[in-house]
Amino acid sequence: MEFQEHTVLIVDDERNTREGLRLSLEDEFDIYVAANISEAEEILKNEKVDVMVTDLRLGGENGMDLIQKTLSRAKAPVCILMTAYGSVDVAVEAMKKGAYDYVSKPLNIDELEIVIKRAIRSRNVEEENQALKAQVTERFGLENIIGQSMVMKPVFDTIKQVAPTRATVLIEGESGTGKELVGRAIHNLSGRPTSKLVTVHCAALSEQLLESELFGHERGAFTGAMERRIGRFEEANGGTLFLDEIGEIDLNVQVKLLRAIGERTIERLGSNKPIKVDVRVVAATNKDLSEMVKEGTFRDDLFFRLNVVSIHMPPLRTRKEDIVLLVDSFLKEFAEENGKGTMELTNDALQLLLEYDWPGNVRELRTAIEHGVVMANGSKIGIRHLPTFLTDDSHRGFRQKPAAGTSAPSTKSDESLIDSDDLNLARIEQKMIRIALDRTGGNRTEAATLLGISRRTMQRKLKEMGLIDG
Repeated sequence: MEFQEHTVLIVDDERNTREGLRLSLEDEFDIYVAANISEAEEILKNEKVDVMVTDLRLGGENGMDLIQKTLSRAKAPVCILMTAYGSVDVAVEAMKKGAYDYVSKPLNIDELEIVIKRAIRSRNVEEENQALKAQVTERFGLENIIGQSMVMKPVFDTIKQVAPTRATVLIEGESGTGKELVGRAIHNLSGRPTSKLVTVHCAALSEQLLESELFGHERGAFTGAMERRIGRFEEANGGTLFLDEIGEIDLNVQVKLLRAIGERTIERLGSNKPIKVDVRVVAATNKDLSEMVKEGTFRDDLFFRLNVVSIHMPPLRTRKEDIVLLVDSFLKEFAEENGKGTMELTNDALQLLLEYDWPGNVRELRTAIEHGVVMANGSKIGIRHLPTFLTDDSHRGFRQKPAAGTSAPSTKSDESLIDSDDLNLARIEQKMIRIALDRTGGNRTEAATLLGISRRTMQRKLKEMGLIDG
């Protein structure tokens, strides 16, 4: 039957009541019975219970105490109180303390069964909602930023630390490193993930248009302003405003932006009426704002206001150990998007990706994988399916070069780096380290530079591989 798999605990000090309820309900549910609080707690400790039905009076004990103790447990069952006719006030008090419902004695078995089933349905809905929230976090939280390299750890740690606060965050890094993903993660892991995240690409708009975009305008504020329009600050009220390419905004707009962030107040163009806004600002830039402050092209007070917490997104060339993870994620994404089955790169294609310096960073890698998925006819993506910029001699300046005084080994000598039947990340990493050491004549510092990792990280990994003593 529909509820056969659900477990119900009956707690009553009267043996006839306990056994009568067991016999009446066991066709619909798995039933446990207890005569007192200690017996009930022992069952709750050792068994998964979906619903607990307890009498108010348990000899010298109180069923309300049992309900409170039970609800303090992790994954507590739904609690239903049985109480004598006329004790409605007590039952209502129990519900205030967390009980799902109550039934009056003498019991109507059909009524009790309906209440239990309704309680189970309510529990199922709650569990589904929790699962949905977990899926949302997995899809749009930190998990959407891919990386296991040491240089990414400070990024993840800072996001987790700053997300629940109201602090303004400045995300710095080259184009294509994933700054907008960080902004989204901060919003989705904040205390306001169900509110709006509004994004403004500042470089795409002129001074007047950007000012109108941010703060809105009244009808007639300027030529073409035919009606009132609210700005992005008002649109993001209660949520997060992500300002991309903040280094591109004009000094005049910077003044108004400073006031909006500092005083949480804006004025629409064509109006002098202040409007209060509750907005968390996250900004991103691929420019060095501190240098712009020195040059006089960016206000120092706005810089300090934005730079409460700073997150630097490292370029892909310094985190090449993440390339395999990124490739795997992009392959799955674009194979599904284009209606293809499981796809993988050939050894030489993946080797090419690992050697390239990726001036366009993760965005460029993502484009390359999409190109490969689209161009490949079967499940294998080879070099011929990848964009020509990866193989064109005019672009080889971006390729990783051997350290000074060494020569790159032939392509054939590195063919064993990636085995399509063995994509274990740790083993691939070890092979990369050995190749880097070969290329640099055993120089650990140069090998670390070649791999885009610190010398300390290289030392730790060599210890893990057993190549040097601890």
